Amino acid sequence: MTQDLILSAIHVYPIKSLGGFAVDEARVEERGLQHDRRWMLVDADNRFLTQRTDPRMALLQVNIAGNQLIVSKKGGTDSVGIPLQPESNEPLRVTVFDDTCDAVTVSHEADDFFSDYLRLRCRLVYMPDSSIRPVDARYAVADNHTSFSDGYPFLLIGQASLDDLNSRLAEPLPMNRFRPNLVVTTAEPHAEDTWREIQIGETTFFGVKPCGRCVVTTTNQETAEVGKEPLRTLATYRKSGNKILFGQNLVFGRVGGRVRVGDAVIV
Repeated sequence: MTQDLILSAIHVYPIKSLGGFAVDEARVEERGLQHDRRWMLVDADNRFLTQRTDPRMALLQVNIAGNQLIVSKKGGTDSVGIPLQPESNEPLRVTVFDDTCDAVTVSHEADDFFSDYLRLRCRLVYMPDSSIRPVDARYAVADNHTSFSDGYPFLLIGQASLDDLNSRLAEPLPMNRFRPNLVVTTAEPHAEDTWREIQIGETTFFGVKPCGRCVVTTTNQETAEVGKEPLRTLATYRKSGNKILFGQNLVFGRVGGRVRVGDAVIV
């Protein structure tokens, strides 16, 4: 049992691949933290859009105000309000990587805002509770499902893992390069790789798979500039097969509830 670990940060990313925000506490749902990646931008073929192909998505900041998401351009004044409960119920089948699942459209106003910014015709969609997107059955603990995340409902990173990486870099990087949901104080780099059953506050999670990292980690989340780090350095000591690993994917275990910054983390 490990009992000297503390949950030090919680991050929510309501719209896939856009800017997220930190919270002091969050409700845990089976498909992820409340509101996390329940919205997504899709192209004319209803296929997902991410920073992998358009780093400028990093410059769109999402916050919650009342019963709306507010999306604004970092450093700008343009913004759009998006109701937490979509006004439209037009059903769509959308694609995320190799998965196809149900979604509904959100609003013409949101579609126009994002289309103008990205300079391509796109739509904002929402995942209703009735839409079920299973996680990879090879790593599921039960009938686990997720939101529009890359593949798993939660991503956890130990602070010591980033500290160790930054000790190898000429310029240190912030945690937002890796877009975790949960950050835990740790003494040993990559201790989270081996965590299997994790209790945080009222909720039990299961660690199922180290997270393979992509080119999004090379995008500066404040400027949208793309470089070679951290993948170049991580490849020298964190490569397994053709994957570069950083962080641990989690699925919902049992006993839902809330997680709070400062909660003890018991492994």
